[in-house]
Amino acid sequence: MSTNTLPQRAAAALAAQAGTIPQRRVTIGLDGFVDEIISVVDKRESADKFTRVPTLTAMGGRITAAANKSTNIELVVERVKLGGNGPIMANALAAAGTKVTYIGNLGYPHLHPVFEELAKRATVHSIAEPGRTDALEFDDGKIMLGKHASLRDVNWQNLVDRVGVAKLSAAFAEADLVGLQNWTMLPHMSDIWQHVLAEICPKLKARHTFFFDLADPEKRDAKDIRHALELITQFQKHFDVYLGLNEKESFEIGEVLGYQGAHEGEAAVKEVAQFVFEKMKVAGIVVHPRAYAVAASATGVVKATGPFVERPLISTGAGDHFNAGFCLGKLIGADNEIALQLGVGTSGYYVRTAKSPTPQELVEFLKSL
Repeated sequence: MSTNTLPQRAAAALAAQAGTIPQRRVTIGLDGFVDEIISVVDKRESADKFTRVPTLTAMGGRITAAANKSTNIELVVERVKLGGNGPIMANALAAAGTKVTYIGNLGYPHLHPVFEELAKRATVHSIAEPGRTDALEFDDGKIMLGKHASLRDVNWQNLVDRVGVAKLSAAFAEADLVGLQNWTMLPHMSDIWQHVLAEICPKLKARHTFFFDLADPEKRDAKDIRHALELITQFQKHFDVYLGLNEKESFEIGEVLGYQGAHEGEAAVKEVAQFVFEKMKVAGIVVHPRAYAVAASATGVVKATGPFVERPLISTGAGDHFNAGFCLGKLIGADNEIALQLGVGTSGYYVRTAKSPTPQELVEFLKSL
């Protein structure tokens, strides 16, 4: 196979810099969930055997057919795992070998058992009880049913009281990359960002990378979204800021900022990425549909094609693994094109194996593409 293809170039770039990864420090937060990965029963053949409802369309049809009547839907828990945009991303970056500090709601005063493995691989500061998610997985997507009451405890005062300003400041100052994820579900995130901008950022002496993932902002008011985007833009003064979006989110954010272009197809994804970049003026806007990813920056719009799989072993956390792979690219000094390829490669490896790749595993996987 040609060594000039993007996957091969990304593999070579990662292999060349793999030895530097253990010296890279990242600080990630601020959410935390216990995820139950669930299949929906279509037909039960025996106590131990059933067929799944295969698609969201089929699930929607079953629910619609129950209108003005009722129905019983059986859920089978396939696995229980750590969840939340931050913990999954942090776990993936820890698997890559970086030195991870995680701050969030992983159980308080005692860590929830599902996060014990992360705590062995990272420095963890937990300030509240985790949220809960029932993730109903289908071949063409998933439904995330969240229980979010504990997320109200992720606030600046608890960060100060249970972590401390000194440790918080050090976590930002020492990190080569910071990622504060899941603005949508954390009602006090904008306030936390404002405190970080006012009380921590002015003291920073080095410029590093900051990666944001709003996490499906559809349920939030447009005014709140605009305020969050304004705060993200303010971080560009202190960091090289990247905003990560899936395809649906990219058009939602674009519309909030005034985008009126097409909403279907690769050309539209590239157009909205460029539009959001021009409006926000951060280092880059990253959009990752299921089969590829694009990044818009001052050097233009670039694309990487993902190793798409029709029937993933797991899909919950795929976007967070993309984020981890892209950020790994930034940590090794890669350009956007190679960072995108590392992102789609990390995600592709994860959905096939339900495991976060080590750098060597990712190199070999990219070489196989």
